[in-house]
Amino acid sequence: MKILHTSDWHVGRTFHGRDLLREQESVLSGLADTVADERVDAVVVSGDLFDRAVPNAEAVAVCARVLKRVRAAGAQIVVTPGNHDSAARLGFLGAFTEAGGLHLRTRIADLAEPVLLADEHGPVAVYGIPFLEPETARQALGVPDAKGHAGVLAEAMRRVKEDLAGRRGARSVVLAHAFVTGGEPCESERTIAVGGVQDVPGGVFSGVDYAALGHLHGQQTLAEHLRYSGSPVAYSFSEARHHKQVWLAELGPEGLAGVEKRALPVPRALSTLSGELEDLLVAPEHEDVADHFLSVTLTDRVRPLDALRRLQSRFAHAVHVEWRPEGGRTGELRFAERVRGHTDEEVACCFLEDVRGERPGERELGLLREAFAAAAREETA
Repeated sequence: MKILHTSDWHVGRTFHGRDLLREQESVLSGLADTVADERVDAVVVSGDLFDRAVPNAEAVAVCARVLKRVRAAGAQIVVTPGNHDSAARLGFLGAFTEAGGLHLRTRIADLAEPVLLADEHGPVAVYGIPFLEPETARQALGVPDAKGHAGVLAEAMRRVKEDLAGRRGARSVVLAHAFVTGGEPCESERTIAVGGVQDVPGGVFSGVDYAALGHLHGQQTLAEHLRYSGSPVAYSFSEARHHKQVWLAELGPEGLAGVEKRALPVPRALSTLSGELEDLLVAPEHEDVADHFLSVTLTDRVRPLDALRRLQSRFAHAVHVEWRPEGGRTGELRFAERVRGHTDEEVACCFLEDVRGERPGERELGLLREAFAAAAREETA
């Protein structure tokens, strides 16, 4: 049996204010081609199908079209909610969609009730563990003393393995959305720490043939049977060097027979640039990134005005700019220390110098003095 492992679709997410629905639909629709070409039996989505608990209508429509294409290509689909999803909303029509091959495992009470698939070697039990918020899950699971994510996931896996023990000969796949020890995070993931504890030891997932993890956005292998698929689209510049892929896991008669990568298309590459604004606007060597999403660090001595708009005149998809003057301060201000003993005028002048990189001119000084005098008169009155 072939299982295509994906996660963290985050349908509806934006990138520095830019809508990504077109890019997301393009990449995710390609999963249907992989299903058809590889004769995939099941596609699993390990959490964060949507980016918000209440996705907008456009995001729901994109997700519905993608799932329909994947199902039409011949694969069963199993989905569990992540920390971005609303489990209740996602699972609302679960009892009806299952008949059509879309299996939504969203309830804690059902985590030990697998989706049962079968091939020529017998049954495969696919368990979906929804994201477990510790405070809620420890009560729902009847383990009030469980500690953090590790405690509630350990109880969830105990129940899974207890059910699996009664299914003689069944191979097993578990979907879980968690931060497993050894995983490498990036900037686009929302923390799931509660009381400072978020890590789950990998040993919790022993005893199953394949654990399809979600939450971390970089594809990773923690053990042969324990993997993160990563997000299908980059959601931060910390992912600029990621090669977005999915895992294709094959279960043979004795369990996991092998796992291979399958590359995903890149709808728009991510790049970073650094330099002075006027140079960046004309330098020919930057032409190859003109169509990329860009994060730009400006090194001008004086902060350029309207920098992002000017950059976008050449780089239409520049979305992020920061100013780090070469050889100058990077913006760390110890305000209380620096203003002690200074007049209001001196403080204002220092502020303007910090944010612009140069002191105010005589005309600006005159305006500042007028403003301070007016404020003093108002205060006296």
